[in-house]
Amino acid sequence: MNPPRAFDFLGNIAIINFHKEFKQSEHHGRILKRHKTPNQVGLKENLQKRFLLGARKKYAQELMKKNKSITTVLEKSGKVSGRLRKPTLKHLAGKKTKEVLYKENNCVFRFNTDTTYFSPRLSNERKEIASKIKKGEIVLVMFAGVSPFSIVIAKNSQAEKIYSNEINREANKYGQLNIELNKVKDKVELIPGDIKNVVKKIGLSNLQANKKQLIKNSLVNKISSDGRVGGKVNITPNIPNKFDVIVMPRPQLKDSFLKQAFALSKKATRIYYYDFCKIDKTKNILEKIQTEAKIAKKKIKILKTKKAGEIAPYKIRFRVDFQVL
Repeated sequence: MNPPRAFDFLGNIAIINFHKEFKQSEHHGRILKRHKTPNQVGLKENLQKRFLLGARKKYAQELMKKNKSITTVLEKSGKVSGRLRKPTLKHLAGKKTKEVLYKENNCVFRFNTDTTYFSPRLSNERKEIASKIKKGEIVLVMFAGVSPFSIVIAKNSQAEKIYSNEINREANKYGQLNIELNKVKDKVELIPGDIKNVVKKIGLSNLQANKKQLIKNSLVNKISSDGRVGGKVNITPNIPNKFDVIVMPRPQLKDSFLKQAFALSKKATRIYYYDFCKIDKTKNILEKIQTEAKIAKKKIKILKTKKAGEIAPYKIRFRVDFQVL
């Protein structure tokens, strides 16, 4: 059997990503050769599934024997997709749990691997970004997930405040729990919801604050396009509408969300932007950022570019650090 393409270790849970070539293993080929007639196609498919599953489970059991700290082994059976970034995982061996307690960078994180996204491979990225935050800065983390970037920054920098935005409700529940577990309630605040709507709400709350129209319990009236007052929106009125630093560990989506980042930026704002591309197409990402900046009528300076990890053969996560001038 070919070794797995990749491992991820999250506390006591191991997540395995097997090679596609495993389906063409020599042993598997010998089994299928015994059943060549058209009437046995269904049997062949059933044998294929049973063999592959049995072999993967055996590998998982052997992994647990060699690594006593691993109590559960899961298999990555599909891509992480959509803005909620929910992974597709199957249980192979050990305890049937997907609840994780994971430690990194002097922080601890609890989350569910089925309903939230978390990448241990970004541990060094989180540490590096935290090291770039200056004393007293106000930081926004978009696509925050269960808040690992936000919390690592809070515990490993002298940032004044970190605002953590995430659309996944389940991730926000774990994010709040992780803020409490790491005792950073005074430094990290959740801003749940779609960042596109959040940008509008932040602008609205600041507009009404200036007009002294805030309502009790941090509720503000939502004003429609024709000026009428409509339904209520839950938004903390003291969230700034501009940030010193914006961190964008975005998922693989068509939308860059740079429009929203530029709307929340000011002169000297630093933006740490993550994207994905083939290893020889990094120039396209830089061109995309420059184009978005022109549309937003912003001038920018590229500070640094970095290959922040391989996610597939010849495909990388690419980070661009740039500053608004």
